[in-house]
Amino acid sequence: MQQKTVRTRFAPSPTGFMHVGNLRTALYEYLIAKSLGGTFVLRIEDTDQERLVPGAVDVIYKTLEKVGLKHDEGPDIGGKFGPYIQSERKDIYKPYAEQLVREGRAYYCFCTKERLEALHEGKEGEFPGGYDRHCRDLPKEEVERLLESGAPYVIRQRMPIEGSTTFNDVVYGSITIENKELEDQILIKSDGYPTYNFANVIDDHLMHITHVVRGCEYLTSTPKYNLLYQAFGWEVPTYVHLPLIMGKNEDGSVSKLSKRHGSTGFEDLMKEGYLPQTIINYIALLGWCPKDNRELFTLPELVENFSIDGISKSPAVFDYDKLTWFNGEYIRAMSEEEFIQNAMPYFKEVFPDKEMNWKVLASILQPRITKFTQIPEMIVFLKELPNYSTDFFVNKKSKTNLENSVQMLKKALPVLEEINDWTVEVIHDALIGLAQKLEVKNGTLLWPVRIAAAGMLVTPGGAMEILAILGKEESIRRLRLGLEKLGA
Repeated sequence: MQQKTVRTRFAPSPTGFMHVGNLRTALYEYLIAKSLGGTFVLRIEDTDQERLVPGAVDVIYKTLEKVGLKHDEGPDIGGKFGPYIQSERKDIYKPYAEQLVREGRAYYCFCTKERLEALHEGKEGEFPGGYDRHCRDLPKEEVERLLESGAPYVIRQRMPIEGSTTFNDVVYGSITIENKELEDQILIKSDGYPTYNFANVIDDHLMHITHVVRGCEYLTSTPKYNLLYQAFGWEVPTYVHLPLIMGKNEDGSVSKLSKRHGSTGFEDLMKEGYLPQTIINYIALLGWCPKDNRELFTLPELVENFSIDGISKSPAVFDYDKLTWFNGEYIRAMSEEEFIQNAMPYFKEVFPDKEMNWKVLASILQPRITKFTQIPEMIVFLKELPNYSTDFFVNKKSKTNLENSVQMLKKALPVLEEINDWTVEVIHDALIGLAQKLEVKNGTLLWPVRIAAAGMLVTPGGAMEILAILGKEESIRRLRLGLEKLGA
């Protein structure tokens, strides 16, 4: 018997930004398909017309492109099972719903919005989904009369009221839900559009989806899907439900990840300075454990190492500190060229019109930053000397005080003025040679030079790098200002 090709689908609703939970679902669907030599499908589920947000489809495309999740079929590239936008498939769904009505597995419901609202307010909790199945057993003649009169209606699924439904999930195992807990869910809305749940089943079948991957909050809905598959005599897909993503609260407890925990959208995380590859790597580990406890993976390495049996049932906690650590590791692993390319927008934020020694700047920043967004604040002193206190010149470890700082700056200035080839290496040799000549610790000379050049106690890079970036003229100017500040 020929083995079926694995087919997964990412089916987002274009209702706003891309939440990390949605992105993780897309990633796992991609990894399941690719690790098993299968096909990854993109389908846009826009049946909830009231919630559509202009531009949200572009957000989906751009996000998938930025993180490298390339789909094999979809609205933009086509495929054998299109259209891949649900609103363009609208005419497909109703005949299936009407087939269920004819077979007694669904029914027309004519309840008005007002009746449903009153029912919800008066008897909330008495019926699953808040509906009392009022139209479930209307006489055939009454149904025909209402249809002929043009009365608005929805089509509801006729759920079994007794017994239970059992299904198997790859992650959570065998799960049984009592049928009395299942609502007679709406399949076709009054506007003729299918509900998300119904369209999902029809499309997954018609698109030959073999693995349905989604959050564990959908576990209790799964029997409703299965009853539809069974009603049509279709093969039930393999279910892979993913654990919840939690966020840390201030009191140390955890709750479902939300905006109160920090940024939860892909674009917002990017704006905060997290790299796309960092985000993908990190969220891959929110619910999946590699066999060798390794942490850093490129996307191809994730494909190579991923297996469904590594997915956990336990909720995963989104830890921003850990994400930041990941980001720092990715930054340090970059080539000099790649680092400068990523850093340039932030360099230009401080120096919009000035060419600087970007290579030296990169050499001092790359080992120190965890996000590129930290760069402007860290290098603004290079643009304008801060107003600093003379107390900065006093450092116990370097054995500097106000008196010897004056002496060191006076000795350093003529040595620096003589340098023609203004590079880190030449500046280094000149200053270290001077310290040896003066028979003082390197720090005793370099501390006051750095303070005068930077005006800050803590700087990325030491005295030589800062002088090299500032250039000869500005360096000399700042050291002279330092002497003036010290009253010399």
